[in-house]
Amino acid sequence: MPNTITVTGRRKTAVARLHIKPGTGTIRINGREFTEYFPSLSLQNAILRPLEVANSLHQWDLDVRTNGGGVAGQAGAVRLAIARALVQNDGELRPSLKKEGFLTRDPRMKERKKPGQPGARKRFQFSKR
Repeated sequence: MPNTITVTGRRKTAVARLHIKPGTGTIRINGREFTEYFPSLSLQNAILRPLEVANSLHQWDLDVRTNGGGVAGQAGAVRLAIARALVQNDGELRPSLKKEGFLTRDPRMKERKKPGQPGARKRFQFSKR
Protein backbone atom coordinates (compact mmCIF):
# COMPACT_ATOMS: atom_id res chain seq x y z
CA MET A 1 0.00 0.00 0.00
CA PRO A 2 1.53 3.34 -1.03
CA ASN A 3 2.17 5.93 1.67
CA THR A 4 0.42 8.92 0.06
CA ILE A 5 -1.78 8.99 -3.04
CA THR A 6 -2.26 12.27 -4.92
CA VAL A 7 -5.24 12.62 -7.26
CA THR A 8 -7.16 15.36 -9.05
CA GLY A 9 -10.93 15.61 -9.40
CA ARG A 10 -12.89 18.13 -11.46
CA ARG A 11 -16.52 19.15 -11.88
CA LYS A 12 -17.59 22.06 -14.09
CA THR A 13 -14.94 24.69 -13.28
CA ALA A 14 -14.07 23.39 -9.79
CA VAL A 15 -10.78 21.56 -9.23
CA ALA A 16 -9.86 19.47 -6.17
CA ARG A 17 -6.35 18.16 -5.50
CA LEU A 18 -6.43 15.38 -2.93
CA HIS A 19 -3.63 13.87 -0.83
CA ILE A 20 -4.85 10.69 0.84
CA LYS A 21 -2.90 8.59 3.33
CA PRO A 22 -3.75 5.84 5.83
CA GLY A 23 -4.98 7.33 9.10
CA THR A 24 -7.94 7.87 11.39
CA GLY A 25 -10.46 9.57 9.10
CA THR A 26 -9.69 13.30 9.43
CA ILE A 27 -10.72 15.42 6.45
CA ARG A 28 -9.20 18.90 5.92
CA ILE A 29 -10.33 21.08 3.02
CA ASN A 30 -8.26 24.20 2.25
CA GLY A 31 -6.80 23.98 5.76
CA ARG A 32 -10.25 24.03 7.40
CA GLU A 33 -12.34 21.33 9.02
CA PHE A 34 -14.54 19.33 6.62
CA THR A 35 -17.84 20.21 8.36
CA GLU A 36 -16.84 23.89 8.57
CA TYR A 37 -16.02 24.17 4.85
CA PHE A 38 -19.17 22.31 3.73
CA PRO A 39 -21.85 23.19 6.33
CA SER A 40 -24.62 21.61 4.23
CA LEU A 41 -25.37 18.03 5.31
CA SER A 42 -26.24 16.93 1.76
CA LEU A 43 -22.81 18.04 0.46
CA GLN A 44 -21.08 16.30 3.38
CA ASN A 45 -22.94 13.06 2.62
CA ALA A 46 -22.10 13.35 -1.09
CA ILE A 47 -18.39 13.62 -0.27
CA LEU A 48 -18.40 10.74 2.23
CA ARG A 49 -20.41 8.40 -0.01
CA PRO A 50 -17.44 6.85 -1.93
CA LEU A 51 -15.77 6.05 1.40
CA GLU A 52 -18.99 4.43 2.66
CA VAL A 53 -19.29 2.29 -0.50
CA ALA A 54 -15.67 1.19 -0.05
CA ASN A 55 -16.20 0.50 3.71
CA SER A 56 -13.18 2.66 4.57
CA LEU A 57 -14.75 5.66 6.32
CA HIS A 58 -12.21 5.90 9.18
CA GLN A 59 -9.17 4.39 7.44
CA TRP A 60 -7.90 7.44 5.51
CA ASP A 61 -6.72 10.97 6.27
CA LEU A 62 -7.70 13.37 3.48
CA ASP A 63 -6.05 16.71 2.75
CA VAL A 64 -7.82 18.58 -0.04
CA ARG A 65 -6.98 21.81 -1.87
CA THR A 66 -9.92 23.04 -3.92
CA ASN A 67 -10.62 26.15 -5.96
CA GLY A 68 -12.93 27.40 -8.71
CA GLY A 69 -16.67 26.97 -9.12
CA GLY A 70 -19.15 27.01 -6.26
CA VAL A 71 -19.59 24.83 -3.20
CA ALA A 72 -21.63 22.16 -5.02
CA GLY A 73 -19.07 21.97 -7.84
CA GLN A 74 -16.23 21.72 -5.36
CA ALA A 75 -18.04 18.96 -3.46
CA GLY A 76 -18.46 17.02 -6.72
CA ALA A 77 -14.79 17.49 -7.54
CA VAL A 78 -13.76 16.22 -4.09
CA ARG A 79 -16.06 13.20 -4.45
CA LEU A 80 -14.50 12.29 -7.82
CA ALA A 81 -10.99 12.69 -6.39
CA ILE A 82 -11.79 10.43 -3.41
CA ALA A 83 -13.25 7.75 -5.69
CA ARG A 84 -10.21 7.89 -8.00
CA ALA A 85 -7.84 7.60 -5.05
CA LEU A 86 -9.69 4.58 -3.66
CA VAL A 87 -9.52 2.84 -7.06
CA GLN A 88 -5.82 3.68 -7.35
CA ASN A 89 -5.25 2.06 -3.96
CA ASP A 90 -7.47 -1.00 -4.57
CA GLY A 91 -8.56 -1.81 -8.13
CA GLU A 92 -11.25 -4.24 -6.96
CA LEU A 93 -13.37 -1.28 -5.76
CA ARG A 94 -13.72 0.02 -9.32
CA PRO A 95 -16.93 -1.86 -10.32
CA SER A 96 -18.85 -0.84 -7.17
CA LEU A 97 -17.75 2.82 -7.39
CA LYS A 98 -18.46 2.95 -11.14
CA LYS A 99 -21.94 1.48 -10.60
CA GLU A 100 -22.71 4.30 -8.16
CA GLY A 101 -21.46 6.84 -10.74
CA PHE A 102 -18.57 8.19 -8.66
CA LEU A 103 -15.93 7.73 -11.38
CA THR A 104 -17.78 9.79 -14.01
CA ARG A 105 -16.54 13.33 -14.50
CA ASP A 106 -19.25 15.98 -14.94
CA PRO A 107 -18.09 17.84 -18.07
CA ARG A 108 -20.81 20.50 -18.11
CA MET A 109 -19.42 24.01 -18.48
CA LYS A 110 -20.91 27.43 -19.02
CA GLU A 111 -21.39 28.01 -22.75
CA ARG A 112 -19.34 30.86 -24.18
CA LYS A 113 -20.85 34.16 -25.27
CA LYS A 114 -21.04 34.41 -29.07
CA PRO A 115 -20.14 37.56 -31.03
CA GLY A 116 -23.10 39.64 -32.23
CA GLN A 117 -25.31 38.37 -29.38
CA PRO A 118 -25.80 39.52 -25.79
CA GLY A 119 -25.21 36.01 -24.39
CA ALA A 120 -24.58 32.41 -25.39
CA ARG A 121 -28.04 31.77 -26.89
CA LYS A 122 -29.95 35.02 -26.38
CA ARG A 123 -30.37 37.27 -29.42
CA PHE A 124 -30.80 41.01 -29.60
CA GLN A 125 -34.44 42.05 -30.08
CA PHE A 126 -35.61 41.67 -33.67
CA SER A 127 -37.24 44.68 -35.28
CA LYS A 128 -38.99 44.22 -38.59
CA ARG A 129 -39.11 47.98 -39.29
